[in-house]
Amino acid sequence: MVNCTFCRIIRKEIPAAILYEDEKVVAFKDIHPVAPIHFLIIPKEHVEDFYNLNETNNSGILSAAKWLIDHHRLMDKGYKLEINGGGAQIVGHVHFHLIAPVGAPVDV
Repeated sequence: MVNCTFCRIIRKEIPAAILYEDEKVVAFKDIHPVAPIHFLIIPKEHVEDFYNLNETNNSGILSAAKWLIDHHRLMDKGYKLEINGGGAQIVGHVHFHLIAPVGAPVDV
């Protein structure tokens, strides 16, 4: 989708703090974090909603999440993966939120 904010980040038209990228997935810092670690993991293919994910367009999301969890040593700190759907997401491009440590305040 041409005007999708996340598609524009993928095309490097909008700057983002990219933490992970491969041929199918990109992960970057959320610009409105709710915890010290708040990353977004998105497929490079434009998929509007979680409900539209399938075996071919979701590849790489779990691997990226596991890489970020390992890289930031989150197994013992507590983390959660969240996904909004059915119109509850602000950007109409499926995205997973990796948030950690759970319950930690954000330093502003």
